[in-house]
Amino acid sequence: MAALRGALRVATLTAGARRAESGSLASSCLADRRLWDQLHARPRPGSSPTFDWFFGYDEAQTLLLPFLQRAPAAGPTRVLDVGCGTSGLCMGLYTKCPHPVDVLGVDFSPVAVAHMNSLLEGGQGQTLCPGHPTSRLRFMQADAKNLEPVATSGFFHLVLDKGTWDAVVRGGLPGAHQLLSECLRVLNPQGTLIQFSDEDPDVRMPNLEKGSPGWTVSVQELGPFQGISYFAYLFQGQQ
Repeated sequence: MAALRGALRVATLTAGARRAESGSLASSCLADRRLWDQLHARPRPGSSPTFDWFFGYDEAQTLLLPFLQRAPAAGPTRVLDVGCGTSGLCMGLYTKCPHPVDVLGVDFSPVAVAHMNSLLEGGQGQTLCPGHPTSRLRFMQADAKNLEPVATSGFFHLVLDKGTWDAVVRGGLPGAHQLLSECLRVLNPQGTLIQFSDEDPDVRMPNLEKGSPGWTVSVQELGPFQGISYFAYLFQGQQ
């Protein structure tokens, strides 16, 4: 959580925010959509068209690839990234994964979704070529706490949450548990949900286990990346 708030402060200052602390983005609730609309509307640091909290696809791919290569016989691995924002994670999955994937990024910020769809359509000089000829990539506006408009139960083989629980829980634990419940609802019983965070397992695991009866929850340490250690919290059903 410290890394997420730290990145938010850096992005805010880089974008030129000069308001008093009481009205700045850095002091706003991370569960508030208005904050993210404002943040995603600001110029991104450097020249990159995307911006990643924590880390990007390159750092996560060693963990992700074993799950992605287990492509179901019926078609590509269906992947959902909840709270995708303007992260490059979905694009990395689409352009760099050598296995067939059908990737959907959802976010409640229409500003973020419009930006990512613009890149997908060739905006800012982007030319996206799939890592596998049958792979697909889409973006959709949706609240991760209500995925009914997105998919039926058990639809996705892999669900990713990179910092979304961390943001939602700032609005209260019930909202975070609703997010987790929806992620597990749309996850195939043989699939995996992965939450990426810098929050310590001693703090996080009791809340995750309480909110996921019937699922096995484990944790793997990642990094350090830029001096910060992260954790991948994995939810798995029947394997």
